[in-house]
Amino acid sequence: MGQGLKTPVFPIDMLQGQHTPFYYYDLDLLHRTLDEISRMTAGAPITVHYAVKANGNPRIMKEISSRGFGADLVSGGEVAAAIKAGFKPSEMTFSGVGKTDWEIRLGLEHEIGCFNVESVQELEIINEIAAGMGKTASIAIRVNPDIDAHTHKYITTGTADNKFGIGIEVLHDVVNLASSLPHIHLKGLHFHIGSQITEMKPYAMLCDTVNRLLDEYDREGIHFETINMGGGLGIDYDNPDECPMPDFEQFFNLFKQGLNLRNNQRLHFELGRSIVGGCGTLISRVVYVKESRNKKFVILDAGMTDLIRPALYGAHHQIQNLTSSQEEMATYDIVGPVCESSDVFASDCRLPVTRRGDMIAIRSAGAYGESMASTYNMRSLPGSVFSTPANG
Repeated sequence: MGQGLKTPVFPIDMLQGQHTPFYYYDLDLLHRTLDEISRMTAGAPITVHYAVKANGNPRIMKEISSRGFGADLVSGGEVAAAIKAGFKPSEMTFSGVGKTDWEIRLGLEHEIGCFNVESVQELEIINEIAAGMGKTASIAIRVNPDIDAHTHKYITTGTADNKFGIGIEVLHDVVNLASSLPHIHLKGLHFHIGSQITEMKPYAMLCDTVNRLLDEYDREGIHFETINMGGGLGIDYDNPDECPMPDFEQFFNLFKQGLNLRNNQRLHFELGRSIVGGCGTLISRVVYVKESRNKKFVILDAGMTDLIRPALYGAHHQIQNLTSSQEEMATYDIVGPVCESSDVFASDCRLPVTRRGDMIAIRSAGAYGESMASTYNMRSLPGSVFSTPANG
């Protein structure tokens, strides 16, 4: 439920002059988040890759690449966008279960740092394409550790029932195959167990699994250069002002203390939501306020085409009326204009009495908001507006 809180973080005068709906990005918060991650990884053998699927806005990507982060990619389009945004190809990882031939060629042409391989057939095809190009592909084998991160079923990726990764029970055979292929350089192991993970227990379980695997491969004389633990760290959708970024200290310390890395072994992460989720807000205006027998509806000019997470996942976002001067509160369903009954942002949301023209903020929408927007109903894609960073 929305809390109806008024917040001082938005430059209302500037925002009121913009055509709605649009995404507003707080670049100061983004910079503070990047600074905190850099602080927690300084001096450690850790590389953080930004998961571009969370938000591919060119300005956001350039801000992140300028801080020296790598990029985690899941399509050829993301590879091209990351290169354009200034990410170094050597610091790119390419994930995904369905890499097409042209996408593999694109990655090889730019000599990206690592393909995260998710099946035996993909491994063989990468070797074949690399041979045809006279190249060697660096790869990590994505391992499905069969760990349930207890998130929504659509964003769980690490159980035996998911399409992602290679099962531990056949991992040794795949490692041996990768080591035998002439145009493959087996660089490491890759893991990713889900998204919006807010408890550390699944990560602790993952550390135990990785430690057991490394012990087994030590006995076989096999050394991996990289161990990629994926991402999935969640954000606080209920309290965006009190908790604007996750507890990165707890997150990184868990891996520093829980993983038994070998000498000359580098730890990789692929963080997306935790970097950009809090800095983005969908700004909309009230078109109508409608009252039925049982409900009051606030109808926005933003819809599920602009932010699909509530319709797709039943996701919760805090909703605020930024411009109402009313002290009296009322209960509304917050809905959009799209011709679908699922076009609902929140039910039974408490807001100050709301009227046509009021400006509404849907918070914590920086991840999987703009990047999942569509033109369904032939609607225009939302625009983007950026704060002026304090450092210019």
